[in-house]
Order: sequence, then structure tokens, then C-alpha cells
Amino acid sequence: MLSSLRNILRVAELRNKVLFTIVMLAVYRFGSYLPIPGIDLSALQQLQSQAATGGVLAFLQLFSGGALTRLSLFALGIMPYITASIIMQILAVVIPKLEQWQNQGAVGQRKITQWTRYLTVAIAAMQATGLSFVFYTGSTPGKSVGFLNSPFTTNIIPRFDVWHVLLIVLTLTAGTALLMWMGELITQKGIGNGMSLLIFASVVSTLPGQGGSIKAAAGWLALAATIAVFIAALVAIVFVEQGQRRIPVQFAKRVVGRRMYGGQSTYIPLKVNQSGVIPIIFASSVLYIPQLLAVMLPPEQAWAQGVQNFVNSSLIQPDSPWHIAVFGLLIVAFAYFYTAITFDPAKQADTIRKQGGFIPGIRPGPQTERYLARILARITLPGALFIAVVALLPSLLLTRFLPGNQVSFSGISILIAVGVALETMKQIDSQLMMRNYEGFLK
Repeated sequence: MLSSLRNILRVAELRNKVLFTIVMLAVYRFGSYLPIPGIDLSALQQLQSQAATGGVLAFLQLFSGGALTRLSLFALGIMPYITASIIMQILAVVIPKLEQWQNQGAVGQRKITQWTRYLTVAIAAMQATGLSFVFYTGSTPGKSVGFLNSPFTTNIIPRFDVWHVLLIVLTLTAGTALLMWMGELITQKGIGNGMSLLIFASVVSTLPGQGGSIKAAAGWLALAATIAVFIAALVAIVFVEQGQRRIPVQFAKRVVGRRMYGGQSTYIPLKVNQSGVIPIIFASSVLYIPQLLAVMLPPEQAWAQGVQNFVNSSLIQPDSPWHIAVFGLLIVAFAYFYTAITFDPAKQADTIRKQGGFIPGIRPGPQTERYLARILARITLPGALFIAVVALLPSLLLTRFLPGNQVSFSGISILIAVGVALETMKQIDSQLMMRNYEGFLK
């Protein structure tokens, strides 16, 4: 490990990339504590206390590193960009123009990236407008709306008029645009994927606070048990993330003049967890839609109170059978859905056929397509079940040590942290190996 770190410092280009990435992440964390204008800072303490008990705020602030409950410059985090990217990937399946751009290589990818930026700004503006209304309690003291569902004595936005709301929306939208630019800058001039590293910094920054909450609530024994669960989950995640099914591909020999081309063998690596952490993000977003709708129901109606009680006691609590069943099924379903979007067996089979390749024992064309689809369906199930267990089990085991639901997203935290760390280390290793140095991954 120490020798690998010394090797990084020896290579000037790699050293500059790593230092640039660290500086940009430091700027991001500084912006996460820089409050936006037009808010009451003293009222934010009640908002942060509400987020500590779980719910939608706990999920949203996971990807902003706590910046949401501080209403800072980067309060929206990178979630608008993630949402825009997912929407563009889904639309590429149904819109022929986007599919055509995907097949154009670098030129088409630049067009898709540009439209993703536009969509990110639009989503950020809508979310910023929604947050402005959600975090405003109204003119009646003790009235609450939106996520919070708890009475306020002070408005977070004291002066709720057109100009102040416009200022808040513009500031939050500009913060998201700046964050998106920083992520792309890290990808170009730093090391690793910029957007993933920003999410990684947000997620990792919340882990010490969660550890402190566990220690304060249940003592050192609970903290030691938490660390043990995290280490076990980390080892399992690394094992599964590295696992892949290799489909052998043989290319036919071709004689051109006096030279022979082709004849080599390669393979198609199909990861066990092909979809990564995206199914958990999708499932979590869908799971908390009922809570968002429940808090908007009229509290004076008996049926509305029954719906709110069911949502709060069953769908949100991590140890509830309803939560485990619904969340687990959503993760598995979205894993199959996202894998089908990102890997098209028909397109892959057509690419192999055009390149003069074939899978040994399988005819090119439709048979290759059916073979790839069958293999993909078989390995997606254990991968989907694994990420469902990782998302549910840590929260289920640790709920007994904590009041409320303070660690409901610890499984997602481990998945994101491990996945981004592995990809970044692979890039550093490739840079070191190009210069005849040993890397981190032996």
C-alpha cells in the first residue's frame, strides 16, 4: 500500500490528477456548508433533527452529504443529474433519435450529454421550487407542510414572496449546475468518474455522524457490532462486484493477400450485479412516494389519519414486514428493468455477427441473442437478491440499537462507497501499469 502511494507521487501527471480531484472534492464539501440567502439559520436545527429520524429527508440528504438540511449552495446535490441521466437512458429505448445518437459514437454522446445538462437544470429548478414551498410553514404558527410533518414555531423562509423564492430557486439551481460542471471537470482533468466521486464524498461524509449517533444511543458495544456488520457487508460487496460471467467469443480467420487476420479469442464480461446501486435508488424513490402523498392528506379526516398511520408504521419502518417485502420486490424488479436497458442482447449479438465472431457452440444471430438473454436473466437474479439483502439487512440489524430509523440507508452507503472506490482504484492501477509501476490491486 505504501509503495503504491509512493508510486503515485513519483508520476507527475498522476500526482497532479489526484491532487486536482482532492481539491475539487474539498471545494464541494465547503459549498455544502455555505448557506443560501433568504433563510432563517436558527430554524434549520429543527429540520436537521427531523432528518435524523429517517424518512424522505434522510434519503435525499444521503446524496447531498447533509447539505439539504443545511439548505446550502449544494443542497440539491447531484441527484438532479442522476435523475436526468436515468431519464435519458430510458428515453433512448423509446425515442429513435436518441438511439441514433447512441450509435454515432463520440459525436452522438456529446449531444446526449448536452441534453442531459439541459434536463438537469430543468429538474433542479423544479426541485428547488418544490423545496421552497415544502420548507415554508405558512403564516399560521405551528402549521407544517411537505416532508416535515411536525410543527414549526419559526419559518425557515421568513419572507416568502416572489423575489425571495426566485432568489432561492436561482441559487439552488446554480449550485447544481456548478456541481455538474465540477463533476465533469474531475472526469476530464482528475482521476475517476467525477459524478461518482461527488456521490462518494457525500455518502462517506455521513458515516462518522452515523457512528457517533450509534455510540451515543447504545454505547461502544453497539458501535462495535455496527462496524462488524459493515466489514462483513464490505467483503461481500467486493466479492460480488468483482464477480462476472465470461461468455467466450471466437473470431473467424480471414486471409487478406498473404496475411491472415482474426482467429483470436476474447470474452464478454457479464457482471453479476450489472445494474449497480441504481435499483436501490429507484426502489427508495418509489417507496417514499406514499409518504409524500400521505402528508398532503387532510389530517382532520379519519381515513386520512389511518393512511398516514399505516404508511408511517409499515412502509417506512425498516423492521416492518411490509417494508421488507415491498422494498425487496421493488429492488429485484428494478434490477431486471435497468439491466434490460443497459445491456441489449439483440444489439450485442448483431455486433458480434458483424465483426465475424461467434460464441462456440451457438449459431450467430437469433440463437446468440436468446443465449445471451438467458444467461443475463440467470445471473441478474442472484445479483438483485444480493443488493436487496445489502440494502435491508444492515438497517434491520441495527434498528434495535437506535431510536427511529437513523441508519435506514447504511446499506446503500456501503454499496456506493465500495463501488466507486473499486472503479477509482482500477483507473489508478491502469495509470501506474502504463508506467511499469505496481498498483493497489494485485
